[in-house]
Amino acid sequence: MAANKNSAAVVIIKRGGGGEEAGHHGGAWKVAYADFVTAMMAFFLLMWLLNATTEQQRAGLADYFNPTIVQRSGADGEDVEEGILHSIEDSLPDTHLAGDFEEVAKQVQDQLTGSGAESMQMTNLLRHVVTRMTDEGLVIELADLTDEPLFVDDTAQPQPVLNELARLLARVLGQTRNDLAVTGHVRSYPDILQSSPVWALSDARAHAVRNLLDQGGLPDKRVQRVTGFADRKHREGNPMSPANNRIEVILLR
Repeated sequence: MAANKNSAAVVIIKRGGGGEEAGHHGGAWKVAYADFVTAMMAFFLLMWLLNATTEQQRAGLADYFNPTIVQRSGADGEDVEEGILHSIEDSLPDTHLAGDFEEVAKQVQDQLTGSGAESMQMTNLLRHVVTRMTDEGLVIELADLTDEPLFVDDTAQPQPVLNELARLLARVLGQTRNDLAVTGHVRSYPDILQSSPVWALSDARAHAVRNLLDQGGLPDKRVQRVTGFADRKHREGNPMSPANNRIEVILLR
């Protein structure tokens, strides 16, 4: 049968979407936008962390991702974190600090505030240390923490943490020429005790720290006085708070 010449031919028009290039642009902007949002979230999180943390905490966080701790076994069976002390000791100058007292004191403070700590362990060690300037000189306070006292119970026997602190302190103060004073402070004890140990204990602890500084290489002749203040100068409102147990090493003017 002959084809119908009058029937209209069917024309199919295909409209393209721009080829491969158009398809590429259709999804790329989503990836770029997601990257931008992620970057902004990271930026604001970083800004929040910088505002919400202390300098010591930031140093600890940095060390968590880049640990530099060297440990060796000590003669008493306990790990001596030698790398902790060396991280701060190696940053000290080889010559004695000189100059105006405020300048010297500032350099000592910088070494003892945790800003130079290169490990989480060093940061934790320096939690015991508080420094302040007074008319007498630079006061370096070594204090008990709730979870880590400096002495064994109610004695003058140093804990390992105090041995490390004294060694570090002897190294830092060994770079100065000023004389020193050591004072001991303890918490109050209940009145029901027949004999309060505060005077003898504060004096014994002050002398224990003086001995540790001497063993750390600090010349004993630089210590001008060792004093026990018993429980007469509290740091906390509660007289019996362990936070009142502390030793002050004073770099005299």
